[in-house]
Amino acid sequence: MVASSNPLASQAGLQILRQGGNAADAAIATAAMLNVTEPASTGIGGDCFALYFDARTKQITALNGSGRSPSALTADHLHRLGYTVIPERSPHSITVPGACMGWHDLLQRHGTMTLRQVLVEPIAYARNGYPVQPVFGAAWQMSEPVLVAGVNTEDYLPGGRAPGVGQVVRLPGLAKTFEQVSEGGPEAFYNGPVAEAIIKTLEPLGNLMTRDDLRAHRSTWGDPISTDYRGVTVYEHPPNGQGLAALISLNIAEGWSLSNWAWDSPERIHLTVEAMRLAFADARRYISDPERARVPVKGLLDKQYAADRRALVSAGMAMQPPSYGAPLPGSDTVYLSVVDGDGNACSFINSLYYGWGSGVVAEGTGVFLQNRGANFSLEAGHPNVLEGGKRPYHTIIPAMATKNGELWASFGVMGGFMQPQGHFQMVSAMVDDDLNPQEALNLPRWCLEEGTGDSVLALEEGLPTATMARLAELGHRVRPVSGRGRGIFGDGQIIRRDAESGVLFGGSDPRKDGQVAAF
Repeated sequence: MVASSNPLASQAGLQILRQGGNAADAAIATAAMLNVTEPASTGIGGDCFALYFDARTKQITALNGSGRSPSALTADHLHRLGYTVIPERSPHSITVPGACMGWHDLLQRHGTMTLRQVLVEPIAYARNGYPVQPVFGAAWQMSEPVLVAGVNTEDYLPGGRAPGVGQVVRLPGLAKTFEQVSEGGPEAFYNGPVAEAIIKTLEPLGNLMTRDDLRAHRSTWGDPISTDYRGVTVYEHPPNGQGLAALISLNIAEGWSLSNWAWDSPERIHLTVEAMRLAFADARRYISDPERARVPVKGLLDKQYAADRRALVSAGMAMQPPSYGAPLPGSDTVYLSVVDGDGNACSFINSLYYGWGSGVVAEGTGVFLQNRGANFSLEAGHPNVLEGGKRPYHTIIPAMATKNGELWASFGVMGGFMQPQGHFQMVSAMVDDDLNPQEALNLPRWCLEEGTGDSVLALEEGLPTATMARLAELGHRVRPVSGRGRGIFGDGQIIRRDAESGVLFGGSDPRKDGQVAAF
């Protein structure tokens, strides 16, 4: 089974499974096809993270395919240029793309196929064309000003305009890049013609990235972080990703009997929002590149620490923006999920951060470069302060869950700071309310818009008006959202597996063009 936000991408992954490939092989085929069909959201010029469940060993490994800042770029350099924050579309927000190496490394460690084999369909659709889907097509048209103001974006403005829904789009530059990678592997990207195009494009813009920065890039492997939530073990990728925020919120919420209230009741939403505020307070303070700063993961996930933070929540009043705690030592995106016939699973996420990333395409390659560096802090002494060769706080997070040691779910919800909030809401829906994947994804959502303690609470169309009114009375700054604005609530994919029968249950978010494909 493959679940993704575009039908052609799900079918590309399914084709790999039919050819005998496993979950890792299908995940990369799906990710590459999403680069073709949803180029604003994802791409080989961005970053990726993955969790992989090995059905034979029952072990989960975590792949960090995120890139680093240029080695010469520092907070002091940007201060001298007059910056107090890094603008989202600034050339200084562009970090080394990690996705290409991540695709290669996932296949090397867990796959059975090569890049040449899994990139066949993405190359064909990029070269020959594909029809633009409805939801993504509407977003493409709305973002036309970003593309017009961008650099080397001609392929994405056929005839000088954003394409309409159903229009066939061809991406010859991206097809050429994929062909080079399929033949030469990551060497072609980081030390070949693509690297040359990246540096040639960035130098006139003032970005300090060098060929050495590209050549030095490496993915890293590690163990996931986890917590137990009512008998289900939920796994997230460790920092520099923000999955820690989802686990902290689950730990706090575990102390309340959420199933005693309806999922759309003001009492339940109030408590879960407060748990998320506390989680974000810690996440925004502590999450950074663990190779460059200490991240107290063990202390933040301690159950007693969760109980202490839970005690700060009042049932009758929304809290003021909470401070981060003191634990004891111890963006636009695509998400996809694949489970193969042997029970291996890959939870995979790939992103450019903002829609169309930095708005800069490496000349002649069709590769949009990400703007992930905008998440760095320029505050001296902050764990996430910008330094040369450092990974930033990352919003993209894949997730998994096991029960009694067996795979229970492979899932994710994309959308910047919505992601840990979506994970929290999906796990609660499936565990506390016993909903299936599609039912869980269909529920209206809430979102702390900026991922901070003082964020406005966006409430999606479909939640009762009385609930919205009561939350406002409790002191939440409520913003009802309907129509196209509902994109802030992200979109997700879930695959559940029955351990006894091996039967898979999939769900695809109705907020996108997605599809669950299976055989």
